[in-house]
Amino acid sequence: MEMFIDGAWHASDAPRMPVTNPRDGSQVDTVPDGAAGDAEAAVASAARAFEAWRQVPMTERVRIQKACAQAMRDSAAEVGQLLHLELGRPLEACIGEIARSADLLDIYAEEGLRLQATMPLGSAPGEKTIVTRDPVGVVVAITPFNYPITLLMFKLGAALIAGCTVVAKPHEDTPLSTLKLAEVFHAAGLPAGCFNVVTGTGRGIGASLVAHPVPRKVAFTGGTAAGKAIAASAVGTMKRLTLELGGQSAAIVCADADIGKAVAAIARHGFANTGQFCYRVNRVYVERPVYDEFLNSMVAAVGKYTLAAPGGEGDLGPLVNDRIRANSETQVADARAKGARVLCGGARPSGAAFAGGSYYEPTLIADATHDMLILTEETFGPVVGICPVDSAAEALRHANASRYGLAGFVFTRDLARGLTLCEGLEAGSVWLNDIQRSSHHVPFGGMKESGLGREKGRYGVEAYLEYKTMYLSYEVPA
Repeated sequence: MEMFIDGAWHASDAPRMPVTNPRDGSQVDTVPDGAAGDAEAAVASAARAFEAWRQVPMTERVRIQKACAQAMRDSAAEVGQLLHLELGRPLEACIGEIARSADLLDIYAEEGLRLQATMPLGSAPGEKTIVTRDPVGVVVAITPFNYPITLLMFKLGAALIAGCTVVAKPHEDTPLSTLKLAEVFHAAGLPAGCFNVVTGTGRGIGASLVAHPVPRKVAFTGGTAAGKAIAASAVGTMKRLTLELGGQSAAIVCADADIGKAVAAIARHGFANTGQFCYRVNRVYVERPVYDEFLNSMVAAVGKYTLAAPGGEGDLGPLVNDRIRANSETQVADARAKGARVLCGGARPSGAAFAGGSYYEPTLIADATHDMLILTEETFGPVVGICPVDSAAEALRHANASRYGLAGFVFTRDLARGLTLCEGLEAGSVWLNDIQRSSHHVPFGGMKESGLGREKGRYGVEAYLEYKTMYLSYEVPA
């Protein structure tokens, strides 16, 4: 596939990069490994489109965005198939991602209708003050591989309804679904240049986009180190930033918790998408009276998960590439060397069916300690560390003793204790007694080194708007 710029497929002179299927290592397609010239073409297209798009009445922007959302649903099978091939996740889950992302587009559209300017009272005769909102401008949206469409919609849906235009750079492992979606949106009526897609590496075309003087905002989801580099570069042109970065999210299981509910939620959330998402349960602190019961129940739950071999079905797909898989292997080896028990998993699956893919068994590590990587660094794989504690207060101290602050989870039947722990967790989102998907209507983002700003709902739209104050003077009729 080629890049998608100014409403059309854009041939690039850049070298080609392969896009491979992580289930078997086969090549799915190739895309350009773009450079500064491709970035310039995309930004110029977005800048031209911005001058017209910002003037489009909100009701018309809403109509177009809702048409794009419906087009996503209509093409969910086609786009989902591309996502399945490039990411390796089971097909049904890939199609589900497309449909759920369309819902967020609709929600952002409805939030656009609720935006208002204000006219504060108290001005002198012949004077009025209006506080209004202007779109930021051209936006660079840089997205990761794990949920490429959902995390793009976090940014694109908010930016478009605010009146901005977008240059998107998907991760080099998963560009195909984003490229296809740009074509789908253009066919659904989104004007040329409002949604451009370039391909390449973060250090290549990504860096060119961030440093370019025209874009006024960068919205990025990815690793903390990359986010810091983007922030440092963006300072040069004072770009606005939304950064959703890494996580090392902790769950606290109190002695009075419903262990069955806690295990079901933690197992489901810790291993969804083969552990490849930022706010998954990475580590669990369990009070000692229920520690053994929790471990036994977790082993039983996780032991039921199956791996989806090439051409087959299963609960978990592969990791997106061998580099991501190596992180899980490193953390498991580190835990073993320091005395932890590997209760299940802890290796690549055997058998010829898995030989060509980036698979890793779902893994539980018991008796984890804070000199181990599993309790301190993001895993981004199907490995969960479990640590016994003597009290909920000790668990809270451990949970907060991290440079990350994206999500936290608490399980207890005592509502007062639960609310106290939730309030005490230094995290942008906290769940009590269950772990649902993050809602499209409320803010999502992290504290500390887990990021800057919030996405979703009205909070996400506001991140793409600038306040403007206008002072009006006029002659008062006699």
